[in-house]
Amino acid sequence: MVFPSKYNKSDLNYYKGKYSGNEHNSDKIKKSYLLDSPRIALLGCGGWGKNLMRIFHNLGALKLVCDPVKSATDFAEKNAPRVGLTDNFNDVIKSSEIDALVIATPADTHFELAARALDAGKDVFVEKPLALDVYHGEKLKQVAEKNKRILMVGHLLEYHPAILKLQDLIKDNKLGVINYIYSNRLNFGKIRIKENALWSFAPHDMAVILRLIGEMPVKVTCNGGNYLNSKLADVTVSTLEFSTGQKAHVFVSWLNPFKEQKLVVMGDRRMAVFDDVVTSNKLKLYDQKVDFNDRFPVLNKFGVDVIEYSKVEPLKAECEHFIKCIQTRKEPLTNAKSGVDVLKVLKACQESLTKGGTPIICQN
Repeated sequence: MVFPSKYNKSDLNYYKGKYSGNEHNSDKIKKSYLLDSPRIALLGCGGWGKNLMRIFHNLGALKLVCDPVKSATDFAEKNAPRVGLTDNFNDVIKSSEIDALVIATPADTHFELAARALDAGKDVFVEKPLALDVYHGEKLKQVAEKNKRILMVGHLLEYHPAILKLQDLIKDNKLGVINYIYSNRLNFGKIRIKENALWSFAPHDMAVILRLIGEMPVKVTCNGGNYLNSKLADVTVSTLEFSTGQKAHVFVSWLNPFKEQKLVVMGDRRMAVFDDVVTSNKLKLYDQKVDFNDRFPVLNKFGVDVIEYSKVEPLKAECEHFIKCIQTRKEPLTNAKSGVDVLKVLKACQESLTKGGTPIICQN
């Protein structure tokens, strides 16, 4: 395993150079990451791991990249100068030169790697999903608490400034009473072979819906279709029902002819739409509602407002949050409990899917 030496003066100048330009943080904050940053290792430098590598490297916190695939470490060597490389997960977990791990390996490896890392005294950031079943998710939560370690789940949408702005609009009663939420996460790929589309695509949207509603569902139903593999659903539609009478549905598919990532929140005063595929004007507020005139519904449309929000890159905000939680020992926004809550909803949806859409009562 190859470790770089402690950052010296030339390293600090290098990273300060990486931050020149239109970054949203102050120079003081940037410098604090370089001087006081935890020593982070990335496990897995595949599709999403490459993005995590870029951010943590730019923040000056990445010390090591570990991946058993040579093409992945070759990519890291080219794109993350001054970072150590290895193909041995065990060495990284045991290393006294690493403070925290970022796990971006296949979902079926998350539990084992995270549990071993937490037991080894490391803080851990696990990409979604936290695990592939509720038992393992709760076990990770217990291990983190026992070892007094930070355990954060990569529910990226919760760090998106547009979603944070949407939360503010709801809190300020701009939409009125929330009646219904739906999300579509559709694409042609990426097709998984170990988890279905529900477990691969839905965690982000489930996490946001739970955050916006503020409670767990009392009942769920889920229907889907298996077209490429008889054991894995390629398309699912999940419906969540809440004690307040609110409902939400989540439609996911990796067999769609076009990409769509859209979240719609229906209030009794206004409606909000977050479209994460468009390059601008992602968040819009529709000032329209239904009134009744002598028992007849009247549609009232008063226009559409484009809602401004911070242009911080969501992934950067998420990675910065992990570093800050390590430094301050504060609980992450997307902590182990939120990760387990999402797993509980996914488990109930999976049970309904397996039973042909039978409603499942959620035990909280």
